[in-house]
Amino acid sequence: MEPLHTLELDGSRPLSAATVKSVAALCDRAEDGGEEGIGVAVVHVGGAPDAHWTSGLDVMLVTKWERVLRRFERLPVASVAVAHGDCGGTALDAFLAADLRVAAPDTRFLVPRDAGATWPGMAGYRLVQLAGAARVRAAVLFGRPITATEARSLGIVDTVADDPAAAVADAAALTGGLSGKELAIRRQLLFDATTTSFEDALGAHLAACDRALRQPAATAPAQEAEAS
Repeated sequence: MEPLHTLELDGSRPLSAATVKSVAALCDRAEDGGEEGIGVAVVHVGGAPDAHWTSGLDVMLVTKWERVLRRFERLPVASVAVAHGDCGGTALDAFLAADLRVAAPDTRFLVPRDAGATWPGMAGYRLVQLAGAARVRAAVLFGRPITATEARSLGIVDTVADDPAAAVADAAALTGGLSGKELAIRRQLLFDATTTSFEDALGAHLAACDRALRQPAATAPAQEAEAS
């Protein structure tokens, strides 16, 4: 089984420098395997902030948070997020940035709101990328909760599981033996597919194919066939 690099995030707590540092530390641990990547980064999330959670926030801290989330999103290892209960704020942000997303049946996803409106952070962007604008309009604009069952049908959640630990083990087994660097390349191709034309995407995909064909494992079957 792949080694797990784990972190717990409480979305009921306001965003802080300590939150940013905790995710950065997880990224450091996950990146210690070098370019090839070793292990799986696992984030357990839960909790949603109250209406006053933005008190004391400034845009510099929010910028640092969004940057560390982007780093987490591009790790040279697979990432798994496990959610339970109400999930909003930093918990929702981290959940949506993971490669594989698991939710307990009691999970509800909430875009935080205050007296004025919902929070305009990148969670809204990621929700739209995953599910489409029309299907998450009420959640992004008005903060309507998304249940685990709804999230599964929208593609926001990959698995709804009574036993999250087993789901994490399954996810780790799924990624076992894969190169972290190659995984990161496939992930970027996936991200780009929604915004890049076929003609522009073709070069990047061909380059990735060429890279794959040059890997030692790709030539091994042919060499074995010649030897026989």
